Amino acid sequence: MPKRATALALTLPPRPAGTPAYRWLYDALRDPILAGRLRPGVQLPSSRDVASRYGLARGTVVRAFEQLAAEGYLEGTVGAGTFVAKSLPDDLFAVPRGRRTPAPAAGAALRRPAGYGRRVRELGVLEPRPTRAFRTNLQALDLFPTTLWAQLAGRRLRDASIRDLLGCDPLGYRPLREAVADYLNLARGVRCTAEQVAIVNGVQEAIDLVARLLVEPGDRVAVEDPGYAGATRVFEAMGARLVSLPVDDEGAVLPRARLRGVRLVYVTPAHQYPLGVTMSLPRRLALLERARQSGARILEDDYDSEYRYAGRPVPALQGLDGGGAVLFAGSFNKVLFPSLRLGYLVLPDDLVERAAAARSIVVRHPPVFEQRVLVDFIAGGHFGRHLRRMREVYAERLQVLLESAREHLAGALELSPIEAGLQTVGRLAPGIDAEAVARAAAARDVEVVPLSRFYRAAPPISGLQLGFAAVDPREIRRGVRELAVVLRTKIGV
Repeated sequence: MPKRATALALTLPPRPAGTPAYRWLYDALRDPILAGRLRPGVQLPSSRDVASRYGLARGTVVRAFEQLAAEGYLEGTVGAGTFVAKSLPDDLFAVPRGRRTPAPAAGAALRRPAGYGRRVRELGVLEPRPTRAFRTNLQALDLFPTTLWAQLAGRRLRDASIRDLLGCDPLGYRPLREAVADYLNLARGVRCTAEQVAIVNGVQEAIDLVARLLVEPGDRVAVEDPGYAGATRVFEAMGARLVSLPVDDEGAVLPRARLRGVRLVYVTPAHQYPLGVTMSLPRRLALLERARQSGARILEDDYDSEYRYAGRPVPALQGLDGGGAVLFAGSFNKVLFPSLRLGYLVLPDDLVERAAAARSIVVRHPPVFEQRVLVDFIAGGHFGRHLRRMREVYAERLQVLLESAREHLAGALELSPIEAGLQTVGRLAPGIDAEAVARAAAARDVEVVPLSRFYRAAPPISGLQLGFAAVDPREIRRGVRELAVVLRTKIGV
């Protein structure tokens, strides 16, 4: 293990009254080493620095260092410095160091997490593992123009000003907000100005921001069923009461009784997640009318509609709204790469100042560097070219999946016809357990996600979600063949 050099000062706990200086210093160094807070290889300040900082005699510090070195906790040579030992004595003897459980304090109830802290649940993140059939929610990262992006980033770094180092407005870098507004008005039929655009980390932060602005504990929030778990977990953490909206071939079903008293409706109308259906125009107009009558807000999640392979582009629900009911969220993370962490939220005029205030106390000074690079990527025409190229690639991969499925999966798995997105769904033949299929497929190095995992209350469809965007044609064909073996086994063919 390489040694970890540091020039940082050493902060030690207060010295208890009556404790000899040598004993206090010895314990103050040994305890964090054993607890792992001072890791092997970390360099300690010199004995002279420690003596000066804590008003000790240098001989006292040297004595403590020498004793710890003799016991195997420290190591070092003259002129090289003193380091935490790479192999600690307690590790050699494999002595477990358990934690003492303190007795409950009288005020323990005051220390428990607040309601949000008790309700919030972790949401999984993308794992950096090799891509295989049929990984979902991922684009073809190997085809992203990283060299071009690096060139644009390098140029921005060389031209960085003091103003850039300060950050930007809580709602984001103004030129990027303008570019987003232009793009959404042109390509998505959204009606907005740059003032209404907030640059956020992605759709997930947009959902969280909307929830903090609009949802109180106990409020009713309507969500699609099946639907996106990242949204429901935000609303549950806020203490909302969730109302499930079943989904059919026209999108979310809108029973009047279920929408009564609802504060917020969360929908994915362009490409419903996970089923992939597009909300029909009559259903969209009905949703807007119900929101107008009740005073509810609508959060439109437009997470991946840029990738459309058939039919005409579907204008955003927000563009049909004339009453400020719809908030529109989208992301560059699905289009470009996940770690970019740049998305957008289009706000009604009456929420712009509230959103700026909310971000100002959380983000404070948003980083501007990636936003400036993205502006250059858009202004140079690279964003549009990348979208066109990826649409062609993903359309080809979808076609390979459909053709291979017709050849090998007929009678066992029927893939749904989709017009957009990065994944599709397939319905299983009656009597096949989707969870059992997923386990058997994983044993053959194939990923599929049972649709039952996305349902809350509605009777689940027996089916699977399959991604294709990140998977090359050869791997798609292999995955289909392996899945066919699994399904033939399950149906006894």
